[in-house]
Amino acid sequence: MADSSKGRKIKRKEVLERKKAITEVIKTASAVKDHLAPFLPFRQYDRNDLAVYLESGYGSRLSTPMKQYIQALLKINMEKPYGAEWSVEEKVKRREMVAPEAQYLFIREAPAACGGEDALKCEEKSSHHLWTGDGDPVVGFVHYRFTIEEDIPVIYVYELQLESHVRGKGLGKFLMQLIELIARKNHMGAVMLTVQKSNESAMNFYTNKLRYHISIISPSRVDPLIGGGESYEILCKVFNAEAKTKMRSW
Repeated sequence: MADSSKGRKIKRKEVLERKKAITEVIKTASAVKDHLAPFLPFRQYDRNDLAVYLESGYGSRLSTPMKQYIQALLKINMEKPYGAEWSVEEKVKRREMVAPEAQYLFIREAPAACGGEDALKCEEKSSHHLWTGDGDPVVGFVHYRFTIEEDIPVIYVYELQLESHVRGKGLGKFLMQLIELIARKNHMGAVMLTVQKSNESAMNFYTNKLRYHISIISPSRVDPLIGGGESYEILCKVFNAEAKTKMRSW
């Protein structure tokens, strides 16, 4: 009996130590001031007739123009996929947007993006921008967080939103590759995200082009009979055996 009690105490101690270690990993990753710093080549993207550069940001430090921009782009891109759920979801996203734990990558169009074009074409391109603040036009953003899922430290991508005129040029794949590099650099076990089932282009992008898998914690995997009726799937890409066991459905 004494040996059994001692064994339970040791087990509890191991569990607590592991939780403490995971929490410290999240805390350390979240405290990094600029996650782009180790990846200088990823600060710029100049391909397929598109020239942009990236900068880091935080939910607690968003300017008023940036908040307005995020809200506007989310509405344009996500109102249709969410359908009747959008009125409620929009309020949720506004709260998520400014959370202290929210980390951002902002994509700005480089001044050279109009190089070689005549003034009329450049003006026409500029008219497409939603950005109304100072500086070069923002044309998209990634909202991500360091968090814990199933006792695994992960990066959870809350949003990857791009304006229509910069899509189809490889930028989305580039950004997700960067997120995966940031995840590995900061000792995360996986990258996770949520996709609306009705957003077929996004689902195809993540599952076919980027090889993400429906997670074992996605409603359709937890309970196919009930969860299959949910409007979304949780996807993941894992980086180690433990994360694979706890998050991958196969």
